[in-house]
Amino acid sequence: MEVTDDEVAGVIDLFGALTPAELRRAIVELAFKRGEDPPEIPVEAAVSEYRLVRIGPDAEASGGERLDEGGTTGDDATGDDESKSEAPDVEVSLLVPGPAAFPTLPAGAEDLPHILAIEPRTIDRDALATRVEERFRADAARAVVKGDDERIATLLDASYDIESWAAVDLGDARERLDAASASTSTSAPSDS
Repeated sequence: MEVTDDEVAGVIDLFGALTPAELRRAIVELAFKRGEDPPEIPVEAAVSEYRLVRIGPDAEASGGERLDEGGTTGDDATGDDESKSEAPDVEVSLLVPGPAAFPTLPAGAEDLPHILAIEPRTIDRDALATRVEERFRADAARAVVKGDDERIATLLDASYDIESWAAVDLGDARERLDAASASTSTSAPSDS
């Protein structure tokens, strides 16, 4: 079984937010219903590209770090954290669809809320927008300092997604990214 980032976001969107362990359980259940092996979930890459947003105590401003499935984040496969339904004031890490995601429900996912018995979570969108903006600005500053053209291009694209997803203005950060991109392209050695 394969799942795209947008399908992962769609599964999460059914519940409002999921812990990494809950997300894994949902994907395992989908695979079981299809008679297929469950895939690896590309959480790290999806967070890095702003397709998913991580909130909670271990959510670093840089994003992109790997989560331990059922490990140090306080999640486990039994769902002991399910009573913690408000975010961002939670004691475990939660994943929510991010600004670059187009949540798509994979076939068979509509039954997951009944099968998993996970209560929907309501996320404070203003607090989430603030966290995403702060993370984006930190990511942009690091990309500029490193002169990482690939990351700069990713962040430039993400800046437009974030602005349409939340009431934030990232024009100043985008200008710094554009300037950094222009300076690294002009300083690259020519082929002549």
